[in-house]
Amino acid sequence: MSRGSWRAGAGQGAAAAVQLLVTLSFLPSVVEVTGVLDDCLCDIDSIDNFNTFKIFPKIKKLQERDYFRYYKVNLKRPCPFWAEDGHCSIKDCHVEPCPESKIPVGIKAGSSNKYSKVANNTKELEDCEQANKLGAINSTLSNQSKEAFIDWARYDDSQDHFCELDDERSPAAQYVDLLLNPERYTGYKGSSAWRVWNSIYEENCFKPRSVYRPLNPLAPSRGEDDGESFYTWLEGLCLEKRVFYKLISGLHASINLHLCANYLLEETWGKPSWGPNMKEFKRRFDPVETKGEGPRRLKNLYFLYLIELRALSKVAPYFERSIVDLYTGNVEEDADTKTLLLNIFQDTRSFPMHFDEKSMFAGDKKGAKSLKEEFRLHFKNISRIMDCVGCDKCRLWGKLQTQGLGTALKILFSEKEIQKLPENSPSKGFQLTRQEIVALLNAFGRLSTSIRELQNFKVLLQHSR
Repeated sequence: MSRGSWRAGAGQGAAAAVQLLVTLSFLPSVVEVTGVLDDCLCDIDSIDNFNTFKIFPKIKKLQERDYFRYYKVNLKRPCPFWAEDGHCSIKDCHVEPCPESKIPVGIKAGSSNKYSKVANNTKELEDCEQANKLGAINSTLSNQSKEAFIDWARYDDSQDHFCELDDERSPAAQYVDLLLNPERYTGYKGSSAWRVWNSIYEENCFKPRSVYRPLNPLAPSRGEDDGESFYTWLEGLCLEKRVFYKLISGLHASINLHLCANYLLEETWGKPSWGPNMKEFKRRFDPVETKGEGPRRLKNLYFLYLIELRALSKVAPYFERSIVDLYTGNVEEDADTKTLLLNIFQDTRSFPMHFDEKSMFAGDKKGAKSLKEEFRLHFKNISRIMDCVGCDKCRLWGKLQTQGLGTALKILFSEKEIQKLPENSPSKGFQLTRQEIVALLNAFGRLSTSIRELQNFKVLLQHSR
């Protein structure tokens, strides 16, 4: 090798080394998302350990149970705000519903028949995608209880809902096997995706008039308004409005983590290969590439996890009643499923640093009531925006996770009604539909998975150094 070639090679090697150092210099700040979360007394390390060793293995197992793997959803509802124009760039956007012929008669008969003797005594239920049985809630009930359930089905409790619920009786509503339609990268992006998130952030999050910079992280930044200074506006908002923004930001971060962790890496001979994409992870969460906002987004993910964790601990009495049976028709499996669910609730109650929801809407009664209603309507509007998502698979998981969070909020602000639940009969004061139950546990399962995937990315980044 000539001296000139050696110098050129050395120069290129030095430049590469400098570039590597620059690249690695900001990795620790991504890895080290630590400390105490704002607006609560919980630290991230405690959540990581609790999720890894207690919650994640159990919630993953629960999601594989027949009762929780099937979700009824209407993916054909038109967008109520604009003409939807989005489309997916790859075939994996498609959602494969369960054929109507495969759904057990006791399920598709309608809510008034879900608790009937015919539905409860069906021994051989047809099944979707080779899995056994799915069903409603409760097994054997007295005639009085059955009538109460039917009466409750007619009861309009829309004032308690934080979400725009799908009409399960609609011909367009179909059961989807969540295990066969996993949430992952679909190629859905561009103006359609931007419009959805922009509407969520700019039109529904509480934003002071003094803040000119878009809340939407997909929007281009303006001037030198970096991520750190941008968040100072949150300090001027009341707790409830700060919480609202953090919930939306946390949900967005969780969804992005799922896409980064299950990215289409390559497709050879029609066989796709899915796995973690570190470049995409850095683009969305690296403090340099996001101007300091990436770690904030991840902290909001932990905050959202705390909110839903608190809801699970509060709703435990609802499921502990003997009248509640996660009915699928398989007695042994149903008993195991409920045992596992109650075990998860026991773990959620053991967590020592829960978010205190009583600190919200605790001021002047009239003002607090008005703010709570505004909070509820803003979130309900976001649930309607999910029908504007142009990718079916993205819409499916967006609707499920939004409904899950909405159900968690419904639980948090229904403590008195839950405490008054009768042991052996249904209550009009507080009820959860099967769809709300499935959404609640699967949405929390997604958050649990997000935190677990974040740990995996930390390991991958450390190994890449």
